[in-house]
Amino acid sequence: MSSPAAAKLAGKTVRRLGFGTMRLTGPGIWGPPTNEENALAILRAAVIAGVQHIDTADAYGPHTAEELICKALHPYPDDLLIATKGGFARHGPDRWVACGSPVYLRQCVELSLRRLNVESIDLYYLHRIDPSIPIADQIGELDQMRVEGKIKALGLSKVDLHQVEEARKIAPIAAIQNSFSIRNRDSEPIIRWCEQHDTAFVAYAPLEAGKWLHMKSSSSTADTLKELLAFSPAVFPIPGTSNLQHLEENLMAGLAP
Repeated sequence: MSSPAAAKLAGKTVRRLGFGTMRLTGPGIWGPPTNEENALAILRAAVIAGVQHIDTADAYGPHTAEELICKALHPYPDDLLIATKGGFARHGPDRWVACGSPVYLRQCVELSLRRLNVESIDLYYLHRIDPSIPIADQIGELDQMRVEGKIKALGLSKVDLHQVEEARKIAPIAAIQNSFSIRNRDSEPIIRWCEQHDTAFVAYAPLEAGKWLHMKSSSSTADTLKELLAFSPAVFPIPGTSNLQHLEENLMAGLAP
């Protein structure tokens, strides 16, 4: 089915095709990019082209992607939504360890506020649920920071329906971020749930970490993203790239309101 190119995400109407920043860091999502000016140019080009949703995380680098966003885009346009995440500790390239300690999560939020240079984060995800800590403690601490005004809306990343329902008992959840692509539709039940509960589904790896760039023509890459946008009005794809040409090809999917 077809659907509008813009919809509400965390209470803000934005164009549904966003931009993910994970690939703007160094190899293994570790350290700075090999060419910082290129990374800054890509962020600016995305916003100039009409992207209104930038997705990042404190673990990308760590800290690198948030710092690049601030350097490239601050002061931010009024219509730009920046989403970030916390709850991962990084110990090296491609090494990710869930850490849901309430003390750690509060520190994550405070430092993201500082790096992004904002008073409140538009959308903040628990990057992963830490199985060693009660979910009520993790979501409860983030919700307390929402009440304090440090976070405007809460999200969950890489979760199943049971975890979503558990989290919703503790705090309002504005968005779910899971992987979703034309060939990987494991999250379809969650998308249908999101449709019924007025919740955004943010699709990461919509091009399967660049595989489509090697398998298909540029027009097919745009067509792939168009198909995801048409799959459900709840879906907000966030393709990411460190290549300006690839960015332009991805945006061919359309950013008209």
